Amino acid sequence: QVQLVESGGGLVQPGGSLRLSCAASIRIGVMGWYRQAPGKQRELVATVTSSGRTNYADSVQGRFTISRDTAKNTVYLQMNSLKPEDTAVYYCNAKSINNYWGQGTQVTVSS
Repeated sequence: QVQLVESGGGLVQPGGSLRLSCAASIRIGVMGWYRQAPGKQRELVATVTSSGRTNYADSVQGRFTISRDTAKNTVYLQMNSLKPEDTAVYYCNAKSINNYWGQGTQVTVSS
């Protein structure tokens, strides 16, 4: 069973920055971040493969950066120029044969 431990959420003003971290218990293929706002479906934010190939949602392209430290089995999400519409619970995800989820971390963008 793969365990994912997230950290780094919180409250930030519009235009601010936050960095999320997610540590996996083992090395695993594709890691990424999804988010779910109240009343909405969970949506892709960004993913990164073990070789470093990245994919971003259009809504965060140019503002968010996903990176990965394979030695630490950790994925990061640097979020800059945050907007109120970025407010959501952010979930770490890891995929191999199965699909694994973290417990979620709240990100709130508000003045």
